[in-house]
Amino acid sequence: MKKLLILNSKGGCGKTTIATNLAGYYASSGTHTALIDQDPQGSSRRWLELRPERFSDIHGVFAGKPTQAGVTRAFAMRVPGETQRIVIDTPASMKRLDMMDLLRSASAVIVPLLPSAIDRHVTLDFLKELTTLCRQMGLDIPMGIVANRVRLNTRSFKHLKEILEHVEIPLVAYLRDTQGYVHAAEEGCSIVELKDPAMKKEMMQWSALIYWLETGKIPPHVQQREPAPVKLQA
Repeated sequence: MKKLLILNSKGGCGKTTIATNLAGYYASSGTHTALIDQDPQGSSRRWLELRPERFSDIHGVFAGKPTQAGVTRAFAMRVPGETQRIVIDTPASMKRLDMMDLLRSASAVIVPLLPSAIDRHVTLDFLKELTTLCRQMGLDIPMGIVANRVRLNTRSFKHLKEILEHVEIPLVAYLRDTQGYVHAAEEGCSIVELKDPAMKKEMMQWSALIYWLETGKIPPHVQQREPAPVKLQA
């Protein structure tokens, strides 16, 4: 079982978009998947409520509110025994102790980043905090940046990539700014489950992220090549 943690102290950077699409990608591949929503706003939970029965099942856990009296947090966050991937959607500005608790059990950390100057500034500060915290805890967790809502061949995206070349945590994927994500969210599915031929580039981008998560290697898409298929493992 792998736990994939979507983390950034900056709100509005696309954590829920990545969490829901990642969960949908794994579920559609036949992987037993759970989606844990740690955000009190419950956006991932609402996405699951919209999910039609024709799509592969995803086990949902809403952990964004206090547990009922007599119920331990561990019990409330339990997932089925056959679960192979757990995707965890987190809120902005998490308490340090809560973040430490999630990091201890994480198999990988994904940090979404928007290309705007404000988002870059806030997220770069967060990345320093995150790497320092992991060192203090003695953790060696694979961590990767996902550039979100990018417009390719623009000066802002080129500038973002240049900045990230000097950051300890690597850029492992980028996601285009497209209305496909809006349509997927409205239907309670992932963008790869839309089966829209117009989303071919998005399929490649998600394949690149899966490639990194499953192999631990910087995906070939960073060198502008299509990643090879990856066999999902338990």
